[in-house]
Amino acid sequence: MDKYQSMLTFVRVVETGSFSAAARVLGVGQPAVSKAVAQLEKALNVRLIVRSTHGLRPTEAGQRYYARARVAVEEADEAEIAARDEGESLSGRLRLSAATTFARLHIVPHLPRFMAAHPDLDVDVILDDRFIDLMQEGIDLSLRMGTLADSSLVAQKLATGRRSVVATPAYLERAGVPTRPEELTQHEAVVYSQLPDAWVFKNADEEVPVVVRGRARFSAAEGLRAAVLADMGLAVTSDWMFADKLIDGSVRRVLADWSLPPIDLWAVFPSGRMASAKARAFASFVQGVMAAAPGVS
Repeated sequence: MDKYQSMLTFVRVVETGSFSAAARVLGVGQPAVSKAVAQLEKALNVRLIVRSTHGLRPTEAGQRYYARARVAVEEADEAEIAARDEGESLSGRLRLSAATTFARLHIVPHLPRFMAAHPDLDVDVILDDRFIDLMQEGIDLSLRMGTLADSSLVAQKLATGRRSVVATPAYLERAGVPTRPEELTQHEAVVYSQLPDAWVFKNADEEVPVVVRGRARFSAAEGLRAAVLADMGLAVTSDWMFADKLIDGSVRRVLADWSLPPIDLWAVFPSGRMASAKARAFASFVQGVMAAAPGVS
């Protein structure tokens, strides 16, 4: 078995979680798959797979090898597609990551349409509000919001959205409606810990800096959203996070005449290699979805 075939076999074993499942995907017998992995481990002189009663999992070395091998396999597939002029045909596996709440509201509801258009494509969705290492986790495409601190990232801007101060009618009835940014310091805020507490509000030629304080801080947007809907306080957030609730009136914007810095949505690709056709196609799909979404400018 050649080097590429051994690499492909190992990648499919990791992705399917078993020798038998990988054999079915590859259209070979299970003994051939087991032999290929054993030969690869022997050639590399390192254990790649741990076998237990709970199934298979890659070792730390195996995970590192998988991240690189998967890239090599996909680039070989890309070359074959290009040679056959089949750029519209997507197959294999797409691994993407996105923030949990954003994906739940704006990506997952549209995912069936993308998958129906590409029936030979499998999609793994990793939901995490934190930035994760794309190469280490084998991610093809990450959807990230805000400012990209790492200038070495390969990124494409997909959309720009509005930020607002939002609260439920019940909270505003209890605490009053602020009419100027300075009044936010007198309110209970729900704070997203991955964003700064200091904001600059603008209205015509006036700028007002405000530090938003709150007793409740959340590391994930899902918690902030739930807290606002539980009438715990007001929050500075993207309209994307509350698009459905702003429409049905469950939450209201306050200080609507004042503007906050907008928020950008980016498609981020692993650095050091060209984005795969699958990743580029999904980025274009999300761009189209967001162009029609509330809160996009």
